[in-house]
Amino acid sequence: MKIGFDNDKYLKMQSEYIRERIGKFGDKLYLEFGGKLFDDFHASRVLPGFQPDSKLKMLLQLADQAEVIIVIGADAIDKNKKRDDLGITYDKDVLRLIEEYRSVGLYVGSVVVTKYAGQSSADAFKEKLEKKNIKVYKHNVIQGYPTNVAHIISDEGFGKNEYIDTSRPLVVVTAPGPGSGKMATCLSQLYHDHKRGVKAGYAKFETFPIWNLPLKHPVNLAYEAATADLNDVNMIDPFHLEAYGETTVNYNRDIEIFPVLNAVFDQIYGENIYKSPTDMGVNMVGNCIFDDEAVSEASKMEIIRRYYKSLVQMAQGDNVENEVYKIELIMKQAKITTDDRRVTVAAKERAEKIGVPTAAIELSNGEIITSKTTDLLGASAALILNALKHLGGIEHDVHLISPKAFEPIQSLKTDYLGSKNPRLHSDEVLIALALSALDDENARKAMEQLPKLEGCQVHTSDMLSEVDIKTFKKLKVDLTSEPVKSNLR
Repeated sequence: MKIGFDNDKYLKMQSEYIRERIGKFGDKLYLEFGGKLFDDFHASRVLPGFQPDSKLKMLLQLADQAEVIIVIGADAIDKNKKRDDLGITYDKDVLRLIEEYRSVGLYVGSVVVTKYAGQSSADAFKEKLEKKNIKVYKHNVIQGYPTNVAHIISDEGFGKNEYIDTSRPLVVVTAPGPGSGKMATCLSQLYHDHKRGVKAGYAKFETFPIWNLPLKHPVNLAYEAATADLNDVNMIDPFHLEAYGETTVNYNRDIEIFPVLNAVFDQIYGENIYKSPTDMGVNMVGNCIFDDEAVSEASKMEIIRRYYKSLVQMAQGDNVENEVYKIELIMKQAKITTDDRRVTVAAKERAEKIGVPTAAIELSNGEIITSKTTDLLGASAALILNALKHLGGIEHDVHLISPKAFEPIQSLKTDYLGSKNPRLHSDEVLIALALSALDDENARKAMEQLPKLEGCQVHTSDMLSEVDIKTFKKLKVDLTSEPVKSNLR
């Protein structure tokens, strides 16, 4: 993709602005980290040039002052909610995040289970963490949240939450994904700290929506598509508009919760230093975009990918009709259709022409390579081989894997492993390619091209097996599929 975001400028500007915000408060600052501290692949897709670990690199500059609290909703545990980008459940991701943060030198103080209402799955998760010597706190479901301010800011509201013991001046509150209860955790702590005589402040580090881009900018629309399951809606910040006469963008949950934060700050300081939800933020992303056309195009492609993801989920029986309808509206606002994604058109047109499942990949230089399902290979496996040949300058009719090698692999699958499908999946063909590379120069050259697939766009004319999906994820390509089931996988 064409680069449109200055990552170095972002790291410098963002860290300076957070340091400035820390200096405005007394004993402690709770910094809510929206999105992901690292592995922020959504940001890297819609802001080409943004590195997935940029926020982590920035935070490491404050590592000696910071501790991390990881928040997870009891409802997410109970429903086995998954991270779309990694394909793992939120509870497993909490364990992964703890190890990742610790491995780079960040101190993880505790885990908070929010929205707790007696779920046995949440109790089991708490027990599992405590066996690993990880502190776990439970925050209850509060009736009337976020509108009943008087009840929320009382001994029957935040007062019933367990107080989180922290030991460092900067407390970073993060989570596996949105809707986990990070802000409520911060506000609950402010309430308890005030009762204990601790001067504490709050700030929000949320990458999206970008407050100083237009409401219907493709980057902000892509955020709405990414959070369609949460019913997040980007809105003009009415508090900011009233206070400053300036139009800025925020989203419904922050705007809804602002009166609560106002009341909390009134109790602590006698007034709220923030006049709007936008004031709470420290996001400098919008100031580091240098090519609006590039990020707009990347965001439109992300909206289409999100649409296909929801279509496939619906075809598999998931109850996501409302998500599909919402993203369809977003696509109309962005003035795009699925045909605006070139690789999608290429895969569909070839499938219609030859009548078998196909796949297409758009390489980094814009070239499109296609493939089809054969007696030996599924379309995904064939696509990978075709792309590697092209990238390695190898003639299309050259066999990277000896035809004799296919027979024993197919026999293993059907005769010994009980598979009804003799075709090789993408992971199997890569293993076969690796073995061929021991003796074959072309196979070795093809293997060396694998890193070049990262960031490429792929579309298939039918839904893939879980094996092929995982292989494409490991290759770090952006994959979409038609919501069509085929017997020729």
